Amino acid sequence: MSLSFDLLGTDGAARAGTLRTAHGEVPTPVFMPVGTAGTVKAMTADAVRATGARMVLGNTYHLMLRPGAERVGHLGGLHAMMDWHGPILTDSGGFQIMSLSKLRDMDADGVTFRSHVDGSKHRLTPERSVAIQHLLDADVTMCLDECTPFPATEAQAASSMRMSMRWAARCREAFVPRPGYGLFGIVQGSTFPELRAESVAALTAIGFEGYAIGGLAVGEGQEAMFSTLDCTAPLLPADKPRYLMGVGTPADIIGAVARGVDMFDCVIPTRSGRTARAYTSRGVLNMRNARHAEDLSALDPDCDCPACTRHSRAYFHHLFRAEEMLGPMLLTWHNIRYYQRLTARLREAILAGRFAAEAAAIAARWTAGQAAEPAPALPAAATPEPAR
Repeated sequence: MSLSFDLLGTDGAARAGTLRTAHGEVPTPVFMPVGTAGTVKAMTADAVRATGARMVLGNTYHLMLRPGAERVGHLGGLHAMMDWHGPILTDSGGFQIMSLSKLRDMDADGVTFRSHVDGSKHRLTPERSVAIQHLLDADVTMCLDECTPFPATEAQAASSMRMSMRWAARCREAFVPRPGYGLFGIVQGSTFPELRAESVAALTAIGFEGYAIGGLAVGEGQEAMFSTLDCTAPLLPADKPRYLMGVGTPADIIGAVARGVDMFDCVIPTRSGRTARAYTSRGVLNMRNARHAEDLSALDPDCDCPACTRHSRAYFHHLFRAEEMLGPMLLTWHNIRYYQRLTARLREAILAGRFAAEAAAIAARWTAGQAAEPAPALPAAATPEPAR
């Protein structure tokens, strides 16, 4: 039996379920920490597990360049190499080819590009992308697609989307079914509702174990992202998981869950952890701000992670001012834990039939807490992420 999904409850469009994979079960909504190159930056696998994370993301583009997919396969796959024995989803490489690679040349068969690492030349086709993800031993393989740049004309978006749909059919043919593994198709079409509907129709006709919504969080802004979700998510099969790629802030996640999305990944919590930004139940804190220099309070009194239960804001201010590596390590731990607590709280609210009230309560605490913090508030819009 391939990867499966059980929908356990709904509250409006918001959904709670269980994703069943070869390497374990995942309660949804779920946030997947990003382990682009076989590691969640600044975290050991034990630390990631301690945050409550059940599933992580790896990346085809980065791992095919170094250490190489065949080498990862020889080392026992990504699970063994990175000591992560839970489920892994791997991005197909399409986003990184768009955002990172040099001198890319795309045609109907695939894409030729030069590595951003050393300039070496590589070729990626739908079949090769699926084969690489097989070598990585990904529980969830993603179809190779073109992440349509934003802004794009309707004609440009249509051409890009239709090529991705042709590639999706080739990925389906190349994928080797095994118990607990699955292939996700990726809906494209930029912010054009008719193109999104055409993409959904093409993918559901092929048939996948799950469906991702791609081509968002590339600069279109939160309002446009939510509008695109409003016209896309209801068209997707209710009995399959829905994954919004590369999103986002806590506000983005709550808004997307409200629109029927189950799965998320983003570099924001780890990147913010390395740049002194703490996501808390009272908003975002900038630990470099002088106001924290003698503050003995916890980062977030509601949080149970080591950063909050063992250290003060003053200590984090010192660590970042002194450029000590412990600061990014602990703050990354905290941010991932915050995201796990957030999605768990949303799941409980959905199952209890109080999602809207819970979302409003979370937002009210952000607003009240952020008023006292001079750092920038929660970003109001999804922002481009140059590297996942």
